[in-house]
Amino acid sequence: MIKLVGGAKKSFSTDELKIEKSDISIQELLDLLLELKPTNTPKLDIENILIAINGTDSSVMEGRMTKIKNDDVVSIIPIIHGGSTDRLFFNISKKLIQVIEIQSQNNIDATYIDKLRKKYPKIKLQAISSNFILNNYHLRKILTLSVYSYGDDNLLSNKFEIDILMRFAISSQISDAINSVGIKPKQNFTLIGMGNRIILDALYAELGDMAVKIFSKNNTSFLKKYFKISDKQLAVISTKNPLADILLEKAAILL
Repeated sequence: MIKLVGGAKKSFSTDELKIEKSDISIQELLDLLLELKPTNTPKLDIENILIAINGTDSSVMEGRMTKIKNDDVVSIIPIIHGGSTDRLFFNISKKLIQVIEIQSQNNIDATYIDKLRKKYPKIKLQAISSNFILNNYHLRKILTLSVYSYGDDNLLSNKFEIDILMRFAISSQISDAINSVGIKPKQNFTLIGMGNRIILDALYAELGDMAVKIFSKNNTSFLKKYFKISDKQLAVISTKNPLADILLEKAAILL
């Protein structure tokens, strides 16, 4: 079974192919794919792809000489050479987290994240309204709170994803957190995924065309007003990120 992701999917107008041959190398498979590709579809750039066999990057196996067995699942994932500002990676307590900001889309609603979870079951996914993220420091610290709570089995909810949502919303009520910081129509949202690099790259390859520069909007005024934080409160915080630190303190003491 060949799974095609992102641009590779466009090259064949499908997301899956079945190849009858077995015990062939990855290089032989690529040669075969180039022969099978329709002439009227976008080019398949075999020099800029990641190839995984049963979820393992073939580069840590035998590269393009790796043999493919009959029941193997081969994923073809184009590598997008975007700027460093359209996604972030955090390593927190040996957990790899990818962050992408997605531009508002007319066809995306609250059910979108559930569809992505079904498609990528090995990634823990959550979507946060971008209005509720102040900056890189705020984002990383909230995720650190959730990751360590996950490791200590001390989550605010029974799910890691919900813990993230509640901490950004600074709410101990799940329904309130969903209503306040969940996906909204015609608003950018930030997609947070925790998993292995191969699957995170596959997710990015699919969504990369919708990604925008992270932290391009200054949410200071919105967050101060929403959480009723005054300039007087900020003035007594002697740190480089007083607003973020107040938000983090409130998120850390949620019960």
